[in-house]
Amino acid sequence: MITLDKVTKKYYSLTALNNVSLRFPHGEVFGLLGPNGAGKTTMLKLLAGLISPTSGSLFPNGEGWPFVGYKPERLLFPNQLQVRKYLELMAGTSNIPRHDSERVVMESLARVNLLDSANKKIGHISKGMRQRLGLAQAILGDPPLLLLDEPANGLDPEGQVEIDTYIKELHAAGKTIVLSSHQLNEVTQVCTQLIILNRGQIHYQNSMAAALSLRPYVRIYTDKDLESLRPLLLSLHPGIEVEGEVVTLHNEAMQLRRHILTLLLNRNYDVLRVEQQRITLDEIYAEAIK
Repeated sequence: MITLDKVTKKYYSLTALNNVSLRFPHGEVFGLLGPNGAGKTTMLKLLAGLISPTSGSLFPNGEGWPFVGYKPERLLFPNQLQVRKYLELMAGTSNIPRHDSERVVMESLARVNLLDSANKKIGHISKGMRQRLGLAQAILGDPPLLLLDEPANGLDPEGQVEIDTYIKELHAAGKTIVLSSHQLNEVTQVCTQLIILNRGQIHYQNSMAAALSLRPYVRIYTDKDLESLRPLLLSLHPGIEVEGEVVTLHNEAMQLRRHILTLLLNRNYDVLRVEQQRITLDEIYAEAIK
């Protein structure tokens, strides 16, 4: 789809993106994570063609720049317009032929389950419906590339699930999607690729499947402090950690689980529970932005 090559974007003295190189291939769902001011919205605006880089370049991977659908974080709608009339107006600005406008609008409303609200004034619909309206606007004309800035922002859990479902359906239909979010669960659920930005630079990049399969560990909880056994346990493998009443075995050290359980029981420790886990997105994110 699109490649960024050493892109820097400055707003006067503020550097929003600093020497960023990224490739966005077809058919993936990219999750952009990062704290406020990390550069997520700036990257989406660059991809949408709304702003130009201060230095570096963006170019399409194929023959031409893809048709783009963009949903900004802040949704500002004319409250007195009907939902359908507003989308018809937006269809006109998207170079959709007038004779196709009604069909395209109704298809977009159907895909986000807003047909029943087509004739309601925008000022009379809920915040969740406004988010769906923003998504309906982004998919007008069936663009292959969708840029979604905080698509589930401010929604209740049910509304978040709805938006996640629509994104999965769009991905299944072959769309390439780049979304920014502060909601780690949303990114885990819908994204196939993960990018974490901080201070305008990429601090982490990986496929979601690979990211969440990294660094498995086993955690053994005992009934009393392990300080007296710490030297012995640590000597068994560098992937072993001991803290209070808990032994954690990382990566290859997990193979010693049975041996350590036997050792603990022989030393009169009761094993309260054993957990086997993989690294979480919360842990990846915390490490990337610290």
